[in-house]
Amino acid sequence: MTIKKLLVANRGEIALRIMRTAREMGIRTVAIYSEADRQALHVRYADEAVCVGPAPSSESYLRADVIIDVCKQLNVDAIHPGYGFLSENASFASQVRDAGLIFVGPSPEAIEVMGSKLAAKAAVADYNIPMVPGTPSAITDRTEAKVISARIGYPVLIKASAGGGGKGMRVVENEAEFDEQMDRAVSEAQSAFGDGSVFIEKYVTSPRHVEIQVLGDQHGNIIHLFERECSVQRRHQKVVEEAPSAILTPEIRDAMGRAAVDVARACGYYGAGTVEFIVNDNLDFYFLEMNTRLQVEHPVTELITGVDLVKQMIRIAEGKPLTLRQDELRINGHALELRVYAEDPANNFLPDVGTLDTYVRPQGNGVRVDDGFEQGMAIPIYYDPMIAKLVTYGDSREEAIEKMIRAIDEYQIAGVQTTLSFGRFVMEHEAFRSGQFDTGFVSKYFTPDKLTPPTNSDEAQLAAVLSAWLLTNDKPATSASQPVTVQRSNWKKNRL
Repeated sequence: MTIKKLLVANRGEIALRIMRTAREMGIRTVAIYSEADRQALHVRYADEAVCVGPAPSSESYLRADVIIDVCKQLNVDAIHPGYGFLSENASFASQVRDAGLIFVGPSPEAIEVMGSKLAAKAAVADYNIPMVPGTPSAITDRTEAKVISARIGYPVLIKASAGGGGKGMRVVENEAEFDEQMDRAVSEAQSAFGDGSVFIEKYVTSPRHVEIQVLGDQHGNIIHLFERECSVQRRHQKVVEEAPSAILTPEIRDAMGRAAVDVARACGYYGAGTVEFIVNDNLDFYFLEMNTRLQVEHPVTELITGVDLVKQMIRIAEGKPLTLRQDELRINGHALELRVYAEDPANNFLPDVGTLDTYVRPQGNGVRVDDGFEQGMAIPIYYDPMIAKLVTYGDSREEAIEKMIRAIDEYQIAGVQTTLSFGRFVMEHEAFRSGQFDTGFVSKYFTPDKLTPPTNSDEAQLAAVLSAWLLTNDKPATSASQPVTVQRSNWKKNRL
């Protein structure tokens, strides 16, 4: 079936990202929005837009019944869920299918299997995928769990079976801590996912988070598009991603890619998905989980492969076979992504909502900005505080890093605190530049006193302020006989 009208069940930058590819494919788009997003860019960009409820996501973006009703009213063919919200909800995918609509993503059955870390491990058991030592099922007997922990050796990791993002995850250094950390993990898992089941894994010291992008069609063809390194994190959530990884050899890359394809094959996967691995300091890798959706960091894969992942997802959803072959894919250059959050890195990365008094994107060769905001808009308190994804591309890792530093310096944001200065700290740190870092990067190296403002000259700052002023005024440039006085803004201070 050819998709002629697509509803994007999401908001912000990812909704815009999907709609742009849809427009290139000649597909009409429908946006949904909450009352808080009435003036959002994705609402204005879409061919049609419908309000689905009040600001809280539970009353709008998570209302599967309302979203499907909108599809029926507007004769929509398919739904793309983006990421977050309903993207990994097997029940929603089933409701979409039962309504006679196309779900641009995997089958509900694949989502359900891979939505549980324990079920995922069971599904891939016959494929000889490397696994971190741990319990094969959820913990029911604490005494037995302590025996297992002692056998595999402390430290161990207690992890929620459902969900992710660091919630329901606790490191246990010794048996004396076990009960306390167990209680915390179960409580967090129950609160975040409505499922308090947890399991135990050996805690891998100095771990690196490396994931493999896969694509599968509905005819049994599955390929991988190489890896992304996602080890720079705060609160177990990614901030900086890159492709390819700085540490993988061609042999390890090939082995991880084949393992990822086997994981996808184990659940009959089709669509775009990501298989996550943990890598130790000996470059041994272990399967963690599979994310059955488009990832936030997908742009870095697109830049090094030249493949539009959203376009591939839509073609796969239409039932078309993959035209990409594994032996034809190559890694070209290097790409980096910084998640620009409205967070204060000097205050434990706490969210900092407000209005974007100044907002001017960096430009130039090798710079990509995926965002959903413009100057004067407010950052809502109801949703994830990510403002944008700042992506750079170069022929080498060093070139991509230098482009990122330049782009960070040119990115003008005032009114909220952001992670831009933290991104500059990462790019300039020797551990990152050398590739010798792990998921403990923030705890090992970062303290707020190490944040420094970008090294713009006074002239550059003045030019930036003037540029921002011109962008927000409809009046023509003032002639020489009518000089203007431009005051220096505090954007540089505010973006730390």
